[in-house]
Amino acid sequence: VQLQASGGGVVQTGDSLRLSCAASGRRFSNNAMGWFRQAPGKEREFVSAINWNGSSKFYADSVKGRFTISRDNVKNTMYLQMNSLKPDDTALYYCAAARGSMIASVTSAYPHWGQGTEVTVSS
Repeated sequence: VQLQASGGGVVQTGDSLRLSCAASGRRFSNNAMGWFRQAPGKEREFVSAINWNGSSKFYADSVKGRFTISRDNVKNTMYLQMNSLKPDDTALYYCAAARGSMIASVTSAYPHWGQGTEVTVSS
């Protein structure tokens, strides 16, 4: 089972990025999935989550209105569209697949993790 996050990069304040998380080895169409991030010297924090069929989404207050999570169960891929990026968004972004079908914002609910993709936003 592998989750591969991609799409990170170095951008300027106000720019956009689209992260992708491709799953291989098994399908996660029945599992909720989420994005977390970890800035240098800080703990990993919740960013956004989506339930198994995409009908329910949840965002951290810090990204609400700027980030959009989505998934394509045919492609076994999840996305995070990040707009109006700020320097505070700079972090290593991880995708994860939850144990169940409903969204969760705690790391303990996610047994499957990708390796992370780095996002750097310069001012």
